[in-house]
Amino acid sequence: MPYRTKEFDEYIEQHRDRFLAEFGEFIAVPSVAADARGVDDMAELVAARLRKLGADVTIFPTPGSPVVYADLGPKDAARTLMIYNHYDVQPEDPVALWETPPFEMATHDGRLWGRGTSDDKGELLSRIQAVEAWQATQGQLPVRLKWVVEGEEEIGSVHLEEWVRAHQDLLAADGLLWEGGGYDEAGRMQFGLGCKGIMYFELRCKGPRIDLHSSNSPMVPNPAWRLVWALSTLKDQDDNITLDDYLDHVRPLTDEQWAAIDAVPMEFEKMRENWGLDRWLNGLSDEEARRHYFADPTITICGFESGYTGSGSKTVLPAEAMVKLDFRLVPDLTPQLAYDLLRAHLDRRGFNDIEIIKLGGEGPASSPPGSLIERAAVAASIETWEKDPIMLPWFAGSGPMYSMSTVAGIPVCFAGATWHPDMRAHSPNENIFIDDYFDSMRFTASLIAHFAEATA
Repeated sequence: MPYRTKEFDEYIEQHRDRFLAEFGEFIAVPSVAADARGVDDMAELVAARLRKLGADVTIFPTPGSPVVYADLGPKDAARTLMIYNHYDVQPEDPVALWETPPFEMATHDGRLWGRGTSDDKGELLSRIQAVEAWQATQGQLPVRLKWVVEGEEEIGSVHLEEWVRAHQDLLAADGLLWEGGGYDEAGRMQFGLGCKGIMYFELRCKGPRIDLHSSNSPMVPNPAWRLVWALSTLKDQDDNITLDDYLDHVRPLTDEQWAAIDAVPMEFEKMRENWGLDRWLNGLSDEEARRHYFADPTITICGFESGYTGSGSKTVLPAEAMVKLDFRLVPDLTPQLAYDLLRAHLDRRGFNDIEIIKLGGEGPASSPPGSLIERAAVAASIETWEKDPIMLPWFAGSGPMYSMSTVAGIPVCFAGATWHPDMRAHSPNENIFIDDYFDSMRFTASLIAHFAEATA
């Protein structure tokens, strides 16, 4: 066995209550980067917990949330493993839909409930506790660990790339373990080697100085209609993207990439059932839906706000309208290119009165198959669950892999135990299963062992 599993398991069982109490302390800090709430307190809490492992820890200030960097394990180890996590969480809105207070960890139905349980405080703390258990039962770490824990992932990691480029001397590593992983509706472990990029925009249009009586609409411009008309030029009624030149920059996939996508098993019927759907968009077949899901860039309306939205009626012509959009990016689309194309597209159609506010972006990223970190993750999955994981070519969501992996030149794999189909990560009642939380510790220990021992 790569490590003494019996002693490790006994240790985490002996400290089970303390570990869960620590988790509750992490959940109790409302570290919401969207409104800069609690991020400094959470950075300090993470740093203090890493220092308990004996790590050299530095809290780096940024124009936004601090970056926590930790270095532990023998400096002369043959291998260096980088770990990425984030301590910020999504806003808790809408609070009325939570069954328990979002920042008070609750336990029922075999799950732990609270904002950040699955995304990403559960994976972060369980990995820290796994290192504690390793040190207590196995001795010195067999690898050098470098840990980057940021506080702006949920708002696009807006300052992380700048930090990475300024601290390249700290970040050399042989592999990068990403923030998490989990399993699908059939219980199959799902790991992956990359992710799509993202660009998040806020579009604003202004009309009269104040809301007016709607009887003025025959002669006063309505900013809500202006935004609706502008948005209608970005997609047609069949959901095809019509933003000028956007699709021209999409790099065609290779036959090998299409084959990797087609080979991903997905529980389509169960997914539709969980989401309350009876069919896919435009009647897509399951096979077509899978291809679109992994391969397509997107333009998504995330929220629209204007005028009166309360109960009953109020006849107003709104003074302002706002829409939030996210663009999921695939090679060779970049955040700056997405902005440039959108600005030119709107201006070309006379919508130069619409302001575009950039709220953060990240490029797409992927690692070639066969890396050391991928092989260690596969071996750890087999040892922990007796399951060979599904290795996705990339994740359809986004994260700052481009800065941490591509810019830093480190092969990456997202892998872990705390993501499950009903985790509700960006919704009310976020949760993880208690068993998965402790399995994350076992998986982390196994991955460290295999990463240290695998042949180059």
